[in-house]
Formats: sequence, C-alpha cells, structure tokens
Amino acid sequence: MSERTRVLLLFGGRSAEHDVSCVSAVSIARALDPQRFDVLPVGITIDGQWLLAEEARALLEKGADALPAKFVVEGEPVVAQSDPSRAALITRDGTSFSVDVVFPILHGPYGEDGTVQGLLELADLPYVGSGVVGSAVGMDKVMMKRALLGAGLPVAPYVAFREHEWDAALGDAIVAELGLPLFVKPANMGSSVGVSKVKSRAQLDDAVADALHFDEAIVCEAAVVGRELEIAVLGDLEPKASVAGEIIPGDEFYSYADKYESDAAQLIAPAVVPADVLADAQRLALAAFDACGCAGMARVDFFYDAAPNGLGWVVNEVNTLPGFTSISMFPRLWELSGVSYAALCEELIAIALARHARRVARAGRQRWE
Repeated sequence: MSERTRVLLLFGGRSAEHDVSCVSAVSIARALDPQRFDVLPVGITIDGQWLLAEEARALLEKGADALPAKFVVEGEPVVAQSDPSRAALITRDGTSFSVDVVFPILHGPYGEDGTVQGLLELADLPYVGSGVVGSAVGMDKVMMKRALLGAGLPVAPYVAFREHEWDAALGDAIVAELGLPLFVKPANMGSSVGVSKVKSRAQLDDAVADALHFDEAIVCEAAVVGRELEIAVLGDLEPKASVAGEIIPGDEFYSYADKYESDAAQLIAPAVVPADVLADAQRLALAAFDACGCAGMARVDFFYDAAPNGLGWVVNEVNTLPGFTSISMFPRLWELSGVSYAALCEELIAIALARHARRVARAGRQRWE
C-alpha cells in the first residue's frame, strides 16, 4: 500500500440518479484528509464510459475549498482491469494507477445493484459498501421484500409483476387486493424515480406505463399511513444503528422533486420518538440489514403507525448506497450519533479493507485445502 491510501472515488453512473452521485462524490472528496488519502476521481458517463476526472483531481490538489458543488463527468477514458494478477490497476493510455480501495458512490442501477461490485470482486479490489448479493437484493424491491418476509419482518401488502404479465384484468385485481390509494414503483430504481401515487383505477395504467420506462419488473404497494422514520446502519460483523430521522414530505409522498428540487419536505433529525420506539426501529433496522445480506452501510426506511388499528411497523426499503451529501440523512444521522462525516468516510474505508483481508484469507485457506 502506498504511504497515503489511494481511494478510487467512483461517481456518476448510468442511472437516473447520476446527478445525485456527482454531488455525493464532492462531499466525500472534501471529507477525506489529503494527508492520509489520495483521491482518484473516476466518473462514469450516462452511456457507461469510465473517465479519469482530471479537472476534479486538479481541483483536489488545490484543496477542498476549490471543489465545485458537484463533479463533472469528463476527462480521458480509463479501463478498469478485472484481472487481479495485474495488481488491480486503472490504466489510461498505458499509464497505470495503483488503487488501494474503491469508494463507489453510484446510486441506482449499474452501480448500487451488484454490477460494479462484481467487477471489483473480479479485480480483487477492496470496496466500500455491500457485496454483490447484498447490493442486488437491496436494489431489487421484489427480492428485498422476499428477503424481509423470509426473516419475519413486516412489509406493506404488495403485488409484483413483469411487463409481459400486465393487462387490464391484472390491474383490476391489484386494485381489488390492495385498495386505493396505492403506489406503483419500478422494482430496480431509487430516489423515487418512476414512482406514482395512484388514487383511481383510471390512473393505474399511466402509472404502470411510466414505471415501465425504468424497469420491466413493477411493484404495486398498498399505501401505508404513518410516520416515515429512517435509521442509518454502519458496520459489517457487528453493525451499529444510529438515532432515527423523520421525513415529512412536502409533496403527496417523498418524491424525487421533494428530495432534490424543492425545499418543501422536512428532514427532522433526530426524530422525536419515545425510547422504546427508537429501540424497536434500531432492532428492525439491524434485522433488515442482516436479512438482505448488507455490509458497510445502509439506510433502512420505515413507516410507523401506532394507532390501534394501524399496521404498526412496516419496513419500506433498505438502501445500500444512500445519498451521501453533507446534508443527506445517512451522514446526518451518524453525525447526531457521534460520528462526524469525515470519520464516517474513514470508517467505511476501514470496513472495506477489513472485509477484503478476510476474503483474501479465505481464498488462501481454500487453495491450501
């Protein structure tokens, strides 16, 4: 390993959450101590090309204050080597860059779903966040719900189907089973992209058509009334749960516009909840983290309805690569739990290196056996 730990900061990506990733990447780059970490920013374009973000790297050398609000995905093409015998190098026009650890801050498909994680496994590179399985399960809302149900955790009533199964009869059956209003979601997407709240049978067809722009698998969920609470989870072998945050949407639900284009939503941290409610949320968050096979980090989102006839707790989603800007809920919750943004980034890198060391040790045992 070099004197400074070289961190390949992988941002951008092919999903609809590309811009969010570019903002998150700047926050991470600002937080990592330049005396201890050498940040190598690599952006992925919307069409999947990997580029060495040379301008971003030049700005990093001038100091964190020189960084823009978000990184721009531009620069010279690079190739990520998937051959561990080549010392896990990133090459550009024959120039090699050694890498100690990868920090992928790629939200959504082709980054949060196990695809990049698989490439990094092939390259024998340590990386921040969940592995292939945890990433894939956390990204796919159908697989996630099945994993949560298998672990005995509560989820909202839902119906999942694929594009070829969709017809008017199925739409009628979904409304009859789930009632109205209901939510329509693409199975593999984040940040509420492609999500619609449906209040009538007539709206369902358009909502499904919109969701099918993003994925061929669709999830329809019963609307759940309750407080929207979030818990951040950090760790691997012995993960820890943060204090709770609460979302009060400014829109009819916590939509993409509510998250990134409007100031109407309220993000309350810490959430004002009794100690027993917080303990329940933390316990369920850790159980959901384990059920989905997560590692490193995740933000677990809940609905909580304490009314006598309410559903009680509902696990809504497990986000394995949550928003990571300085004002995003995941780092805010850890800040309130005693872990600063910079310490959080360093802890995630340490977890990644420790996980990789265990994997290398297992591989050595397998060879000898």
